[in-house]
Amino acid sequence: MDDLPVATAFDGDPPPFELLAQQNGFRFWMASDLARALGYADTEPLHKALNKALGVCMMLNISVAENFTALEQGRTPEYRLSRFACYLTVMNADPRNPMVAQAQGFFASLAESFWEAMQQNAEVERLVVRGEISSHEKSLAGTAKQSGVVDYARFQNAGYVGMYNMPIWKLKNFKRFEGPGTLLDRMGRDELAANLFRLTQTEAKIRNERIHGQQPLETAAETVGRIVRNAVMQISGHPPELLPLSAPISDTKKSIKATQRAFKKLDGPKN
Repeated sequence: MDDLPVATAFDGDPPPFELLAQQNGFRFWMASDLARALGYADTEPLHKALNKALGVCMMLNISVAENFTALEQGRTPEYRLSRFACYLTVMNADPRNPMVAQAQGFFASLAESFWEAMQQNAEVERLVVRGEISSHEKSLAGTAKQSGVVDYARFQNAGYVGMYNMPIWKLKNFKRFEGPGTLLDRMGRDELAANLFRLTQTEAKIRNERIHGQQPLETAAETVGRIVRNAVMQISGHPPELLPLSAPISDTKKSIKATQRAFKKLDGPKN
């Protein structure tokens, strides 16, 4: 569809986006067609969003093969995308693009299990950041061990003391955290993002300054935590310990999986 009307790609009954679908056992869309529907010339601007969408599937043990088929085509990445893959990509796309917001609204209206578009968008981002934190925690632990940490719990706690002015056990009580899981699983997107920055910058400080030894490493973790704390207070006007808890991230995972099942039912094999 070379004359795709970008401004109304997700409007109408059916919207032009639906007409871009192809059929091969199940309905799919080419990533390049999704990119054009969002106003892009090729898939390059969606590269980061596609990678995050793939990451969400792997995190939730949702079959990547059923939702993403990589194709060798030119210099830019090309995929066959299920509707669910399109949805995840759109939810991770650049929000400054007005067509992204329109596309998010379109996907959010397709099934009763979907939340309001912007809320769902924030929750998908929250899940992505939580996954990145898990990855960077492992990386920081490795760096700290190589640099002489013998008590990782104390080192880890020093970062929380710097950021929250209290150790992790006291922070849990302050926030009235109860139940299974970790406090990170109840943090909202913005608080998770602040902690992700704290982790990455702590590791960068250790490497760049070649810090070694338990106490110097604890001091470094607390120093970076204090810097992040000040930034949060400057931007939001509130210390990070006052940021409210969110619903368990397991609820977000269940919602996204319900979305995947709804899309699979909608676009599964046709008789």
